[in-house]
Amino acid sequence: MKTVIVLGGYGGFGSRLSQRLAADGWSVLVAGRNGDAAAALAARLPNARPLVADRNADLTPLLEQHRPMLLIDAAGPFQGSGYQVVQACIACGVNYIDLADARDFVGGIESLDAAAREGGVVVLSGGSSVPVLSGAVIAELGRDMDDVRQVSISISASSRAAAGASVAAAILSYVGRPIRLWRGRRWQQETGWHMLRRERYVVAHRRPITRVVALSDVPDHDVVPHMIKGKPATVFRAGPEFTVQLAALWLASWFVRAGWFGSLSGLSKWLQPLQKVTSYLGTDRSAMAVELKGVAGGKPLVRRWTLIAEDGDGPEIPTIAAQLLANAIAEGRLATGAGHAAGKLALKAFDRHLDRLSAFREIVEEPYVPLYHRVMRTAFDTLPPSVRDMHQLIGDAGAAGTATVRRGRSPLARLVCAVMRFPPEGGHSLHVAFEEHRGRERWTRTFSGRSFTSELSQCGALLCERFGPMRFHFALPADPSGLRMAMRKWSIFRIPMPLALAPRSEAREWGEGEEFCFDVPIALPGIGEIIRYSGRLRRL
Repeated sequence: MKTVIVLGGYGGFGSRLSQRLAADGWSVLVAGRNGDAAAALAARLPNARPLVADRNADLTPLLEQHRPMLLIDAAGPFQGSGYQVVQACIACGVNYIDLADARDFVGGIESLDAAAREGGVVVLSGGSSVPVLSGAVIAELGRDMDDVRQVSISISASSRAAAGASVAAAILSYVGRPIRLWRGRRWQQETGWHMLRRERYVVAHRRPITRVVALSDVPDHDVVPHMIKGKPATVFRAGPEFTVQLAALWLASWFVRAGWFGSLSGLSKWLQPLQKVTSYLGTDRSAMAVELKGVAGGKPLVRRWTLIAEDGDGPEIPTIAAQLLANAIAEGRLATGAGHAAGKLALKAFDRHLDRLSAFREIVEEPYVPLYHRVMRTAFDTLPPSVRDMHQLIGDAGAAGTATVRRGRSPLARLVCAVMRFPPEGGHSLHVAFEEHRGRERWTRTFSGRSFTSELSQCGALLCERFGPMRFHFALPADPSGLRMAMRKWSIFRIPMPLALAPRSEAREWGEGEEFCFDVPIALPGIGEIIRYSGRLRRL
């Protein structure tokens, strides 16, 4: 009989995985440091035995004694962990899978590829909802896309889904810490548990779920840009059921970001009791969504896969990938070597397991018309190709070039520039990151490392650009030479202001060959010129 050791086999995810493997005919060694807990679970399963094992110790003697076909590490935490368990498996000729969601751990497993091949074993890291299930969904949604521009993933767990100590430690390890993301066609740093967003999970004939989620660090941030055509921008967010829980961690993140604390991981022992208290107030509903934005057949579109799990079945889902991978190893369907587990399974492989749960899924597709095209309508097609291409934004894009900045000379002009954080005078390298969400565009302009951001949206036949509390509404007259931005109205905190007091600005955009050129003058009544910046860009 095929034998598997499940480290942490009696934990939140490990116990579910042990049950699944036992039902599939595996002889399961339920392993961990707590022998009583292992024995209690093993007594309830067919073909199961308890085993006392410590993942932080040398497991070589244990592996040599029991000679399993496979070891699955469901214990963790994997953040900051070494590969001693994996190395022991390779040395003893034992296949290996883990449920790691630690980005560095999963990404670094390839360093053991040569040793795994020589040892004739399969070593797979990240055998869970991310990056395996998420990767299978992405592959399905993007199967016929010519270019994928953006991938957004989010998970929100029920408050009744008990999180083990390793899960709590994993969450706290990146709260307030820098996270490296591929966005705007370059690598950027954001802050863990920031980038908050309200997500609405909708599946036909089920009650929708609305939750707030925040930036979390997972292997997908490295895996997806390198595996998916178009090298799409990728962001993963997660969140608890109650917004107050997320808000508390968001507030704590600022202390880490400021350097007052190196990490919040030490608070994991307090997070679990608090989670148990809130579990009595919550529901048994969890959700996951994967959204792709890209181009298919030359047309922009959005595809979204949504899963809503009810009746407390959400915690079952992270274990399905490891179950499927274990059976694939037993059947000899996976090649030897070491690497992440993304791309090893198709979405259809999950279907029969999800169908046994209260796990309801739906895929929807919608066409998308970029913002400038919606505002300008048929006039958009008259623009020079380089200008039109710059404004054909779907999901995420980036452009790079050069710019020249000239600041106003008066003391008041310099004060305004300082308050608005405009770039200093002179020549600059320029990068512009474009991000589209729900029809709005966020432009982040970085002049030689110094950034400022505005948000653009449609307001009837006008384009609205928002800088903090100020909103400026522009008409966009255009012809084959380019377009202008002619201000028609403005407001502060949505209070309409006299146009005579508005900043004077009539920006121009035009094309020169493949380059997008721009000139943006800004002046204030009674003060004169505040700033003028001009330059040229190319899409990345």
